[in-house]
Amino acid sequence: MPIVVRIDVELARRKMSVGEFAERVGLTPANVAVLKNGRAKAVRFSTLEAMCRVLGCQPGDLLEWVDDQDAGPGGESP
Repeated sequence: MPIVVRIDVELARRKMSVGEFAERVGLTPANVAVLKNGRAKAVRFSTLEAMCRVLGCQPGDLLEWVDDQDAGPGGESP
């Protein structure tokens, strides 16, 4: 998948747990896991806005486009 979700990186930078993040954003921890693992098919702008507000970041800090041709196995960039 050419869109890579970097929530785990931003959570680690802030030393924030998935549970705390989920509660502050208004998601279940299971839905945060779906986002983190790249299994989400869509993200509402309101959810993206809440994630950015909680993490104090920009959407580009959470989402990255990776060319499929440059991606390794599983769609992750090398």
